[in-house]
Amino acid sequence: MTPQDVEALFTRPDGSYGFARWSRPIAPVVFGVEEATLQTVKGALEAVATLVGHQMAETDPELGSNLMMFFFREWDELLKVPDLERLIPDLKVLVGRLQEADATQYRAFRFENDGSIQAAFVFLRMNDEMAKIPAEALALGEAVQTIVTWGPQAFAEQSPLAVVPESGATVLRPEIAAVIAAAYDRMMPVAAEDASHALRLFARLRLD
Repeated sequence: MTPQDVEALFTRPDGSYGFARWSRPIAPVVFGVEEATLQTVKGALEAVATLVGHQMAETDPELGSNLMMFFFREWDELLKVPDLERLIPDLKVLVGRLQEADATQYRAFRFENDGSIQAAFVFLRMNDEMAKIPAEALALGEAVQTIVTWGPQAFAEQSPLAVVPESGATVLRPEIAAVIAAAYDRMMPVAAEDASHALRLFARLRLD
């Protein structure tokens, strides 16, 4: 992995650089799944948080839950969720746009005054193709996608996950794990908009 590779992970469509990580403990809540899947999702979130030495919590003192994950079949189901429009502005317009694009997932973030992640909202439309993805892989993928703010093209060509041939287990790709771990280094800022941040990340990568 080169410094340019790291920079590309956090590059926005307009070419600018943008990075943020969590500063407060992550307090997740998951809607629309059975108990077994719920435990799988929370287990994946805990695994990624443990990787970077970040804390999880049962509740957030200010928000109650600061990572909300919604599983559903059709986008218009979101319009029936009480008070969701208070959390996601212009929800009806967004739903219409996602329906038109035939999208299967969407993520939204809110930020603290210092630029770090305050809250994240994950929406997953479980169509037939999405339903074929093992719950463990889906949960781990979403945990990775929400632990920092990636650029929209970060994983367009290659998933952050890999399958171990011997066991068939789904794991986080080592180089992506290294980037996330470096991003949570205590000496690194919680947010950055200068591409020099990518050079600092690269200098901290531990790739065996």
